[in-house]
Amino acid sequence: MAPDHLAIATIPVALGERSYDVLVGPGVVSRAADLITARVAVRRCAIVTDTTVAQHHLSPLEASLRAAHLHAGTEVLPPGETTKSFHALGSLCERLLAIGLERGDAIIALGGGVIGDLAGFAASIVRRGLPLVQMPTTLLAQVDSSVGGKTAVNSPHGKNLLGTFHQPRLVLADTDVLSTLPPRQFRAGYVEAAKFGLLGDAQYFTWLEQMRQPLFARQAAALTHAIAVAVGGKAAIVARDERETGERMLLNLGHTFGHALEAWSGFSERLLHGEAVAIGICLAFRLSEELGHIGPDSIARVEAHFTDVGLPISITDVPGTERPEPETLLGIMSQDKKVRAGRLTLILARAIGEAFVTRDVPAPLVRDFLSRQIARG
Repeated sequence: MAPDHLAIATIPVALGERSYDVLVGPGVVSRAADLITARVAVRRCAIVTDTTVAQHHLSPLEASLRAAHLHAGTEVLPPGETTKSFHALGSLCERLLAIGLERGDAIIALGGGVIGDLAGFAASIVRRGLPLVQMPTTLLAQVDSSVGGKTAVNSPHGKNLLGTFHQPRLVLADTDVLSTLPPRQFRAGYVEAAKFGLLGDAQYFTWLEQMRQPLFARQAAALTHAIAVAVGGKAAIVARDERETGERMLLNLGHTFGHALEAWSGFSERLLHGEAVAIGICLAFRLSEELGHIGPDSIARVEAHFTDVGLPISITDVPGTERPEPETLLGIMSQDKKVRAGRLTLILARAIGEAFVTRDVPAPLVRDFLSRQIARG
């Protein structure tokens, strides 16, 4: 258990009667039962996690729940993006029903974005909706995917095309669990923090540049601040645009290109989600320059920072000799959830900290842009 003097940051997500808190700080997992019962009316909790997370963090969570007589059962799934399928969703729902969950019982999603999305989707449909507690164990999930209520599984047509909006009742982000995160996963998660600075908070991006060393040394105070600021910014946007009809689309900076690259690479370990988003952000900034929205200095700064922390910045940085066809990527992008009347919705930038949404970029122009980026040395 974390000592009392180690502060936990509380970030509210203001959604009227469905408002909830995001708690960020060290020692949260071992205190989970107390933190949950103080904020959520729940009789029992079923944990959904994966084998990798279970090795490190399942035991203290189960112990906390059992001590409070809250533990209903645990479902442990295979790790990785391939678990985010409709088949896996159906199987998980049946197993949660077999545990005997009733309305009012909660589902705890203990894991990264895959588990958060899959368990959240299950929580939204089992018995027509059960309370959800997100306990993200990756930096990516802590700064982004655990907050905002999006749940989804992947389709052969693209990433996250099947899903629901189902807000959690509580998010518990323990900075201690990040100590077991492999460096590559940590870097991939860091992209989502940097993304928030790039789309709407230039001062925060500057702070990230200056604090790179303590952040990547995983110092608790630096991590708590970085996560809390990013979550606070996202929470404010979600409160204003919960269903992603306008402003919330800005949070997809880098994702339209990134999701296409993920799908092309088969949602495999070849290209992690955060790595794909890093490349996607750089593509969005380069396209912004070609269209006259931004100057080269901003692009150079973004690419220099990503390179400095070990992130890919170009399609040619994807491992392997195979390269996508521009028509393939454009076809996947045409299945993006934000497409309207057949027109691509792109998130571009006018400056670091100033992103905007546009549907005015013709598909042939995007195809030609992708051709040049694929050929880039």
